[in-house]
Amino acid sequence: MRTIRPAQATDLESILAVLAAARIFMCETGNPHQWVDGYPSAAVVEGDLARGGGYVVEDDGTLVAYFAFLPSPEPTYSVIEDGAWLDDTMPYYVVHRIASYPHAHGIFDTILDWCFAQHPNIRIDTHRDNRIMQHLITRYGFRYCGIIHVASGAERLAYQKIRDN
Repeated sequence: MRTIRPAQATDLESILAVLAAARIFMCETGNPHQWVDGYPSAAVVEGDLARGGGYVVEDDGTLVAYFAFLPSPEPTYSVIEDGAWLDDTMPYYVVHRIASYPHAHGIFDTILDWCFAQHPNIRIDTHRDNRIMQHLITRYGFRYCGIIHVASGAERLAYQKIRDN
């Protein structure tokens, strides 16, 4: 049975293992530049936990994925280039750092189904080389909105979806 629960400090080692596996998978599938220089680090995950926004996905009690689900405002989303957000007035949540073991299938849909059950307005971004994530994002119904820049200055493709009530 697949479940999502808030991540705890005791999960940190398992979360870092999932992130390492995801980093390897990203490199093997043509995306070697998105998660570099130790990102996302233990400190980043600890920051997610401190904000109450770190979550894990478990299959039959075994941790298989991690993601952050954080409320607006997202500072790196304040400026969008070559486009516009679908709505820039309503509160939104951001999904960051989706990572799973390669053998755990259907994680993206599990995570986004859960996120949209929590809030109707969600934004997400990914690296231009992350073709797998771009496919998953658009397949799920997100609309491409433009380009944002993360804290390092690196470019990301930004998307938004507002659930119909």
